[in-house]
Amino acid sequence: MENISNTTNFLNVRVDSNLKKESDALFKKLGLNMSTAINMFLTKCVNTSSIPFEISVPKPSRSLKKALKEAEDITSGKIDSKGYHNVQEMFKDILD
Repeated sequence: MENISNTTNFLNVRVDSNLKKESDALFKKLGLNMSTAINMFLTKCVNTSSIPFEISVPKPSRSLKKALKEAEDITSGKIDSKGYHNVQEMFKDILD
């Protein structure tokens, strides 16, 4: 356990209010407070010399790339898009 004389206040972090409420509730269920949870995170970072979860830039799938290209072509007028007046009309066109 840390000695209170060996601690320092060093964080002032802006966090989405809903995220704070949800994380406070989670930590309370786990028997922790925000300070302890952050100390656990920092300790894990130091002990593993890493961030303790994966951080990556997601790669879009081939089908997503194709859909994005199609959306871009529709927006630019390169491809005509079809409109519907209601959902039933759309489903009739799709299912027929």
